Amino acid sequence: MEDLNYPIGKYVPQPFSDDLLKERLIAIMFLPKELENTIQDLDEYQIETPYRPDGWTVKQLIHHIADSHMNAFLRFKLGLTEDNPTIKPYLQDAWANLNDSKIVPVNVSITLVHALHAKWGALLNGITSADLERTVFHPEQKKEITLWHMLGTYAWHGKHHVAHITALKERMKW
Repeated sequence: MEDLNYPIGKYVPQPFSDDLLKERLIAIMFLPKELENTIQDLDEYQIETPYRPDGWTVKQLIHHIADSHMNAFLRFKLGLTEDNPTIKPYLQDAWANLNDSKIVPVNVSITLVHALHAKWGALLNGITSADLERTVFHPEQKKEITLWHMLGTYAWHGKHHVAHITALKERMKW
């Protein structure tokens, strides 16, 4: 079951480097198109299929990415403008079971991810290593998290969920 949960492996923090920064910025910028391409040929039945046993449907997963990355964008803005702000956690499983994640067509969240990542990319354009050393405080984890760590987490997060959908398509031979 490990491969179904973490098809690209778990996120592993890495020290700052200019090359890794470029890689992460590219991941943020290209996620919307990659996500759109991954689901473009899926029909309604396929969109309503869980990506793994006891997992969310592809529809819920797409809406989750939009929800998660909206939170990430706001966390970045807080981290860039305030000194070690406390971020607001949220219950992702509960959010995935709200009506918007169940009945709204996925193209709404795909469009949202496109717009959000355009803004996020602009926010990150020209970000410095000093900016990325800034921190936010995560009350659930009870620790400070650098923006560098968050950037890595969310660059990984998008790839992680695209891989969930890709793996489902391969298993189902879609």
